[in-house]
Amino acid sequence: MAIALEIIFLGISLLFLVSIIANKFSERLGVPALLIFLIVGMLAGSEGPGGIPFDEPAVAQIIGIIALAYILFAGGFDTRWDEVRPIFWPGVALSTVGVVLTAVCLGAFASLVLGLSPLTGFLLGAVVSSTDAAAVFSVLRMARARLKGNLRPFLEFESGSNDPMAVFLT
Repeated sequence: MAIALEIIFLGISLLFLVSIIANKFSERLGVPALLIFLIVGMLAGSEGPGGIPFDEPAVAQIIGIIALAYILFAGGFDTRWDEVRPIFWPGVALSTVGVVLTAVCLGAFASLVLGLSPLTGFLLGAVVSSTDAAAVFSVLRMARARLKGNLRPFLEFESGSNDPMAVFLT
């Protein structure tokens, strides 16, 4: 069944509109916007009431890579070098060695406890080993949290710099 281009544009426009409204409500409710976007996506998707079919993993990968590049660029653009300089080496250590150790520990757990093969367990560990930069940036901005010392730039730097290591491991 072919869907008219106008219907596709209408659906995309409605999703953008719902996302903008959800972003405004998330600020008032004190809920991270990412959580609302996930809920909207689940409701609009093929398994939700929206029933929008999407069976193109290559397109999803391209969109994900572009989104990751934008998120890391925007997060890095907001980070000031004078805040990062004191925590640079601990951040690099945590975002490289920490990600590898987390992936290995999760992989061992998955293979021993869940019964997965060691390679599949390590792949699972590599996929979930890094913190999500978008989530960390969003929550820190939304909460306007007063964190002690260099903790805020440390968290931002680590979450923004550990994604390349996780991508490399995966």
